[in-house]
Amino acid sequence: MAKTLTHSKEQLVQQALTQMHGSLADNTWTVREKLALTCRILFDHGHDSGLAGQISARGPQPGTFYTQQLGLGFDEISASNLLLVNEDLEVLEGQGMPNPANRFHSWVYRARPDVNCIIHTHPTHVAALSMLEVPLVVSHMDLCPLYDDCAFLEAWPGVPVGNEEGEIISAALGDKRAILLSHHGQLSTGSSIEQACNYAQLIERAARLQLLAMAAGTVKPIDPALGREAHDWIDRPKRHSAAFNYFARQSLRTHADCLN
Repeated sequence: MAKTLTHSKEQLVQQALTQMHGSLADNTWTVREKLALTCRILFDHGHDSGLAGQISARGPQPGTFYTQQLGLGFDEISASNLLLVNEDLEVLEGQGMPNPANRFHSWVYRARPDVNCIIHTHPTHVAALSMLEVPLVVSHMDLCPLYDDCAFLEAWPGVPVGNEEGEIISAALGDKRAILLSHHGQLSTGSSIEQACNYAQLIERAARLQLLAMAAGTVKPIDPALGREAHDWIDRPKRHSAAFNYFARQSLRTHADCLN
């Protein structure tokens, strides 16, 4: 006989959270391996734009971060060919040079001590939406981790290779987890690589759904309280880890070389 049919929603939420912590396994990949997996996962999910975009994660020492080398696509990144650089983009480990646009990552890391991973890409639907100079509208349950957590930079500051763009983008991001950059792309952050990877995928799906909905009619807003509730329910470390592990298993079927 059922024992939970009279439980409140709060009781059921707490029960589910306890079960998640007991049943969802964490992964054991290193920072380099998770960063390489993220590059391959995002390549498989439409974030490839040639050599555009950068993915980084904080390094072992303050003021350092790992990132890919300029000249390699996301589908060519492996744990062994990542670079470790400092805030001046000087290479501390590895061969090659980082993308000069990595400069604004230093500004975001400085402004946001809670951020341990930054993903900047130009996926198709995000790029298309950015051309309309309209903010991202979160109006579907699956997209709610972005609810009230995606900033918007309406004025394009130009190619982000200067310190000015770093100041502008980090200030526009504020305390949000992601940002839509007009005439440019998206930037997603995370306290973990897993969280940032999931947000990057989510913002591209959100842009695609928004464009489809706008073509059919007017996007209707969701109740703010319910949006925040859904945000907090989905945006949890165990869920991010489980989702990342799933996407990693998918990518490893064709990208096993990324862990070398």
